[in-house]
This record gives sequence, C-alpha cells and structure tokens, in this order.
Amino acid sequence: MAETKDGAKKGGKGWIGALSLATLVAVGTGGGLGVYLLGNVEKSVDLKKREEADKAVKVLNYTGDLSLRSVGSAVTNLAEPADSWVRIESSIVFKTGTLPNPDVTLAEIRADAVAYLRTMSLAQIEGASGLQHLREDLNERVAIRTKGAVRELIVESLVVQ
Repeated sequence: MAETKDGAKKGGKGWIGALSLATLVAVGTGGGLGVYLLGNVEKSVDLKKREEADKAVKVLNYTGDLSLRSVGSAVTNLAEPADSWVRIESSIVFKTGTLPNPDVTLAEIRADAVAYLRTMSLAQIEGASGLQHLREDLNERVAIRTKGAVRELIVESLVVQ
C-alpha cells in the first residue's frame, strides 16, 4: 500500500468498515442463535418438569387402617395468671384395633391434657413456638399413656381467655 504525506495507509478505512460489518454479522448471528436456544431450553425444562410431576408419588402421612376419634373439649384454668382459662379441642389418630377400649382411653387423654394445662402459664403457650411445644408435650404424654398405640394427637383449637 502506498503511504500518504501524513504517513497513513490508504486502505485503513476499508479495513475498519469490513471489520465493523463482520462484527455486526457475528453479533446478529449470536443473538439469533441465543434466542433460538433459549426457546428450546425453556421447552425442554417445562417438559421435564411435567414428566417429573406425573411420576411423583403422592406420599400420605396416614395410610392403611387408621381411625380418627375426637377427644372432645377440655376447659381448665392456667397456673399463671390464675384468672385465665384455656379451652382445647383435639383428636387422636390410631390404628384400628390397637386400643382395646377407645372411649376409656379418650377420657384418660382428656384428663391428662387438663392436668398438664393446669401446670402451664400463659407465657408458655403464647405464639407459634408455644403452640408447637404444647403439641409436642401433649403428643409425648399421649404416647406414654397409650404405650405408643396412638400415632398423633391433633390440636384442633385452643382458646385462652
């Protein structure tokens, strides 16, 4: 190439134009390919999620020959403050036939719940963590009372006045 008076080459602008055109073609091709692949990946992920959801086995907490019996409601006062009252309604879940006389067991569970609630203070059963601790303690007492025959004690309602 021939040099001009300034020492610059004549064909420099042509190379810049060709390089710019090649860059634009590469960017356009890359963007188009990215959009195409993104659509395909989204479709395959959605298809895979549907297949997994169809294959997922529904696991039930309670299966088989189980019974649900209401313990009924129990009303008692709390240890502290003395003028506060608590009313609890609950049910038990047990395998049918494991309790020889369910009605007697229900009465014993209700009496245990009343005796336990009389030792509690209002501060101990406040909030979500207090309710969770109460559930765990009552479930433990029921398991001891029935020698593990009752699977769970479900607290249906708890009212404190």
